[in-house]
Amino acid sequence: MIRIPRFVSVLTALALTSAGTALAQGVPDTASGMLVELNAAAETPAGACRLTYVATNRSETGLSEIAYEVAVFDAEGIVSQLLVLDFGAMPPGKTRVVQFDMPDQPCEAISRIVVNAAPGCVRAEDGAQSPVCLDGLETRARGAIQFGL
Repeated sequence: MIRIPRFVSVLTALALTSAGTALAQGVPDTASGMLVELNAAAETPAGACRLTYVATNRSETGLSEIAYEVAVFDAEGIVSQLLVLDFGAMPPGKTRVVQFDMPDQPCEAISRIVVNAAPGCVRAEDGAQSPVCLDGLETRARGAIQFGL
C-alpha cells in the first residue's frame, strides 16, 4: 500500500474541487482573445501620470497592429480625455508591456478608464480588420484606477 502524506491529499482534493467548480459554473478552461491589464499608475517628475499596461494576445490571430481608444474619467466621473493607446504588432501568445504618459494629469485625478473601441485591430495574415480585439477582450486593473469595458 502506498501512503500519501495528508497535506498532498488535501491539496489534490482542493485542486479537484476548484476544477469541478469552474466546470460547473461554465468557466472555460482556456482563455482566448485579448487580455489588457492596467498594471500600474505612477506620477512622473514632470507631473504626468504614467500608466503601465500589460497586454497579451491569447487568440490564434496574429495582429500587425493593435490600438484601443479609451475614455479617461476624472474624479467626478466626467470624461476628461479620449486617447488611442497603440500596442503595435502582437503575434499569437505575445505579451507586451507598454507605458503611456498623460501630461498635466496627476494619477489621483483619474477615477477610471474605459475601453471605447479598437480602431486598429489588423490581422497580420491579410491586413483586414479583426473583431478579436474587442470580442474576446478581458480587462483587469491593479491599483486605485478602475479599468474596463
